Amino acid sequence: MVRRSQQKNPETLRLELLALIQNFEGELKSGDFRGKVLALVPAHYLLRDLGSSLIPKERASSARDRIILYLTSYPRQVIKGDELMVVAGIGEWARRARELRVQFGWNIVTGVTAKEMVDEGELNLAEFGVDKLNPDDYVLFDEQQDRDAAFRWNKANEIRKKKTSVRDKILEFLLVNVGKSVTGEELRYVAGDKTEWARRVRELRTEEGWSVATRTTGRPDLQIGVYTLEDDHQTPPHDRKIPDDIRRKVLIRDGYSCQHCGWGQDQWHKADPRHLELHHLHHHAKGGENTQENLISLCTACHDEVHRKEK
Repeated sequence: MVRRSQQKNPETLRLELLALIQNFEGELKSGDFRGKVLALVPAHYLLRDLGSSLIPKERASSARDRIILYLTSYPRQVIKGDELMVVAGIGEWARRARELRVQFGWNIVTGVTAKEMVDEGELNLAEFGVDKLNPDDYVLFDEQQDRDAAFRWNKANEIRKKKTSVRDKILEFLLVNVGKSVTGEELRYVAGDKTEWARRVRELRTEEGWSVATRTTGRPDLQIGVYTLEDDHQTPPHDRKIPDDIRRKVLIRDGYSCQHCGWGQDQWHKADPRHLELHHLHHHAKGGENTQENLISLCTACHDEVHRKEK
């Protein structure tokens, strides 16, 4: 049976650990290899107990609670996995961190997922003052827990098990959650932890015409590391190939607002779930280029109206 860490007074544990280490001098002088190992086992347990006791039991009684309390104490800072191992006080600390990310709605991104997002232009690490994250690094992007995550968790598990492509799994999950924010960690989980997940999300936006928005692609109001499928309609084929950097520059130039009616994302509500799209002044289907000069920002209502009048 796996031994659970025992929370006690940290000073008491420190003294017990010190006594064990001092007594280990005699073990080092002996020739009994196994005796040395067995003598260190209690020290190993005491170190775990000491780490888990740094946070009082009344504040966090479980390993999972201690991990999230530690992360919320240092939001948007790079936290080493070894730090979480210490405060968790258990061997399965990484599983508890994963549960917090995917099952319990905390926007915690690992170094592995962050790299995949950076590679696809979905994350700018400069906001955290670092050039890269190591695989065992963690960052809590948002101190607020997403209470709807448990509902998404069940659907994510269902989709994850299907015998379909990574892109189809991600799209199905996004369509189930139209207009809602989901994290990159959730999308990675739905994709079966395939490293290609971020590329497939970008393809859904830039090649398949799905309005998957992020903080870096036209929705500065979104939290870092969050994705939103703004509606369940694909844009026409001739409007799909706009590069993300051009899209971003046009939206910034236009103040993230519709150039016909002035609608902005801050006016979004469930009764009026439109979003911003880019419109070619000289139609792409007729040779118009994907340049800043040939593009303007329109809300979906005005964009549809423009195309209706042109028919």
